[in-house]
Amino acid sequence: MLLASAASPVAALNLQAGSAAPVGPAVIDDLQEIVVTGRGPRYVAPTSRDQIGRIWAPVLINGRGPFRLVLDTGASHSGITAPVADLLGIPVDASSPVVLHGVTGSGIVPTIRVDSLSVGDLDVNSQILPILADAFGGAQGVLGAQGLADKRIFIDFKHDRIMITYSRGERAEHGFVAVPFHSVRGALILINAQVGDVKAKAVIDTGAQVTIANLALRTALLRAEGGSRGARDRIQGVTLEVEDGMVAPTPTITVGGVAIRNASVTYADAAIFDQWRLHGDPTIIIGMDVLGLFDTLVIDYRRHELQIRMAGAT
Repeated sequence: MLLASAASPVAALNLQAGSAAPVGPAVIDDLQEIVVTGRGPRYVAPTSRDQIGRIWAPVLINGRGPFRLVLDTGASHSGITAPVADLLGIPVDASSPVVLHGVTGSGIVPTIRVDSLSVGDLDVNSQILPILADAFGGAQGVLGAQGLADKRIFIDFKHDRIMITYSRGERAEHGFVAVPFHSVRGALILINAQVGDVKAKAVIDTGAQVTIANLALRTALLRAEGGSRGARDRIQGVTLEVEDGMVAPTPTITVGGVAIRNASVTYADAAIFDQWRLHGDPTIIIGMDVLGLFDTLVIDYRRHELQIRMAGAT
């Protein structure tokens, strides 16, 4: 979950909601006990009771690697850690720094310029990569949405498999739930959601470990349904800044044809909501604690559609 821009000025994304009407929702239950431990499979790992799932892509940079980069659908640009820059033999002071926007704040970071970045049918040439202080769970960086506008990403949690190919406009296969989305500049995946009695916007973010929401959603839920204030929590973004938040019981979250029950959601006045211009609108960011519970997830940017196969579906 990062954005990168030249050191001055900083640009923000303009968002518009898509439309996805929930019909006959599939159900995800009991998410409260998930914590982060263990390493799991090599690239794609499911979410379980003792492990938050992950999606790592085997990426070649300047023909070297593959390096394991977190697929981050909330990021407009890719980025790598300093050890990867060292392995590539590229000094970090040869390119201009950029402002890096993470979920909890922003910071100026060094960059390197690479000739190519590729995985599957994705091939991006002459790209500036910010150097990240940290990445998701020991990965070597993040793979952002640049170059994915005409691509289809197939993620199989059961078989540790990820494929990035050109989209041919394939419709969802039998056993999959199709959820249309609106993408902004080929980056953010934004869909309509229902949280209890409150209509909200939902961002599908494979770069976020946990599900978070803004205070506008929390206020709307308290007004509509009441409830307790919850327990204190803290979230940390890719810039390593920490934001205070609050974990609170959350009513059923319905996204397209999927109903998510008993989710543990952290509510926070996180900087990313301002960056995405979603501070005032009830908004929830669906992270890997939920997405990793699926059997298979397909992100088709050309069709503007998620195709979801639930665990145990036939």
